[in-house]
Amino acid sequence: MVSYMDYTSPSTQYTFDVNTSPLFKKDSQNYINVLGINQLNTLENVSLLDIFMSTGNVVEPHYHQNAAELVYCISGSVVVSILNPFTKQLLNFKITPGQVANVPQGWWHYEIALEDNTHILAIFNAPTPQVVLGSDILRFTPANVMAHTYCLDENQWKETVAPVQPSTYIGPYTNCQRNAEYTYHSNHNQTYQQMQYVQQHPETPHVQPYRNVWW
Repeated sequence: MVSYMDYTSPSTQYTFDVNTSPLFKKDSQNYINVLGINQLNTLENVSLLDIFMSTGNVVEPHYHQNAAELVYCISGSVVVSILNPFTKQLLNFKITPGQVANVPQGWWHYEIALEDNTHILAIFNAPTPQVVLGSDILRFTPANVMAHTYCLDENQWKETVAPVQPSTYIGPYTNCQRNAEYTYHSNHNQTYQQMQYVQQHPETPHVQPYRNVWW
């Protein structure tokens, strides 16, 4: 990458406090801070998201159109789920402190926290992380287009996606009316069993058909 930074300028920055750069905040345990070239002007081909989550919270399904993402676990544990567009398989990787999962550029993925005080870094090979969020796709694609394309009942589709809030980032919402505790715990045993398999066979990621979801 060619840098056009004037390193003689008094405005040149070499340090920054990422704690002062919020991207999204759900509550005191679930929030995202951002560092890119807009925060630190000497950055070149790198940026990051500093992500904090509690048990059962999800960085919503999304993809990054301009960068690959390396997810590094600092504390707690998280499942990084990646849809391989070539094999049509959903790959699930549990990572704990010191471990990483790599998401190629443009691949659909999401992260689920398995513990409180989970802290991960998402590191990008671009000066500004760009993102297309699943919540935005669901809310802003016209209902008649979805209904016509996928042979759906348009009114049922509208009713289904009505609770979706654009730019969710970390779900579920604090005002979610569904029984979140039941949904999480009913799926947690399945998740735990899958992760036990991953630990016993670390060279082989757990794979499930991409049409299935945990949440």
